[in-house]
Amino acid sequence: MTVDYQEKLNELMAGKVAEVTVSAADFDAFHRVWQDLPQRKEIVGNAQRNGTVIYRYTESV
Repeated sequence: MTVDYQEKLNELMAGKVAEVTVSAADFDAFHRVWQDLPQRKEIVGNAQRNGTVIYRYTESV
């Protein structure tokens, strides 16, 4: 099953979800969407074990 990261990131930026979890296997698909976002600097990742990254949205001041 393919995850729609465009939709997930839109939900994150809208405040509908608090975080988006990306596995190491899905990172390339996530990165392609993330790199095209104007707000990408506000989407901050926190690396976990086994290559998983948890992304949260922090609005710039």
